Amino acid sequence: MKRRRAEAALIVNTVIWGATFTLVKGALEGVSPILFLALRFSVATVGLAAFFRWRGGKGWARRELRAGGAWRAGCLTGAFLFSGYLLQTQGLRFTTAPKSAFVTGLSCVMVPLLGALVYRSRPRFSEVVGVLVASAGLGLMTLPGAVGSIGLGDLLTLLGALGFAAYVVALGHFSEHMSFESLSVWQVGSAALLSLALCGWAEKPRLEWRPVVVCAILITGILATALAFTVQAWAQQFTTATRTALIYLLEPVFAWMTSYVLAGENLTGRGAVGAVLILGGVMMVELKPWCPRLHPS
Repeated sequence: MKRRRAEAALIVNTVIWGATFTLVKGALEGVSPILFLALRFSVATVGLAAFFRWRGGKGWARRELRAGGAWRAGCLTGAFLFSGYLLQTQGLRFTTAPKSAFVTGLSCVMVPLLGALVYRSRPRFSEVVGVLVASAGLGLMTLPGAVGSIGLGDLLTLLGALGFAAYVVALGHFSEHMSFESLSVWQVGSAALLSLALCGWAEKPRLEWRPVVVCAILITGILATALAFTVQAWAQQFTTATRTALIYLLEPVFAWMTSYVLAGENLTGRGAVGAVLILGGVMMVELKPWCPRLHPS
């Protein structure tokens, strides 16, 4: 039951991220990418610290620091998280959004491979097949034609996907050994510090206080970062990193649903087949049509 609740919460994350894609795309016209990330993660850090301090009392921070280990785990996962967002955002400058979505989606394939490499634990056969089927569906949904040659933007996005995969694998390991509250604050705070450190010299900061920019910072900071990554830190105590990656493949489905409601964009036949494959991949893991062997998660 706990696993079902955790995976339902992860699906809510995909709804949030899918719904904010259009908002962030519009906001980047008025703010430079790294500065946007810095503001987003800073808002999330302040919100999380205030909430958990209120929830845990005045001594919450001291108790968490005495527990030890959380700050190291948070800094590592935060670095992976920031690298994924940074490389994905920079890659969008040199490639198309559909290609970026597909290449980023390859992180779901990297998660079981990276987990096997780091922790020497092979994924279940049904999980592997489900990931491959869902990845094929993601490609049909997001690519209007052939992938073509890999340019600079595609390469940056591919490295960003590796960062996201490393984040999911690392979080799956650390969430079993420490409180999700402290892990959430440390990882988001680390990403905020890295963003602030880079935005001064890696780019020329640009910020126009348009309504869409303010809304994007607040919504992505509070909902898509503070809430979503806290939920993920909690949920991965009860499910595997591979299942988490597969569930996150539902994000483009919800992104299309949002664009259909807001802009009336219809799903093509190719996209419909892709959506069916994504849902089929998720069901393949959930229903376990083959007898899987047990393995450490």
